[in-house]
Amino acid sequence: VQLVESGGGRVQAGGSLRLSCAASGSTFRSNDMGWYRATPPRQRELVAAITRDGGSTHYADSVKGRFTISRDNAKNMMYLEMNSLKPEDTGEYYCNVEAGTGRFYAWGQGTPVTVYP
Repeated sequence: VQLVESGGGRVQAGGSLRLSCAASGSTFRSNDMGWYRATPPRQRELVAAITRDGGSTHYADSVKGRFTISRDNAKNMMYLEMNSLKPEDTGEYYCNVEAGTGRFYAWGQGTPVTVYP
């Protein structure tokens, strides 16, 4: 499976962005998936996750109530709607299998998000 993230950008605090993750291959729909944020020097952290059928989601405390994860298995797509963005949301965003639920796919190039005050 190849993963391609898109939708990042530069936005003022309080603004919104919608990230997309396009996955090739049929195994995408068999995996619980997640969105990760990397802000060097910290490692990637899981900010949102969704079960394979999209029926359950969970979020890091730092984004709860502001971010919404969703997926469309028919299109092999996953999304992250980000609202009320804060400067601390700045980072490179990646999609991949939810940690601890299966083997990671190869990481994509990520999509950068910059939130300025």
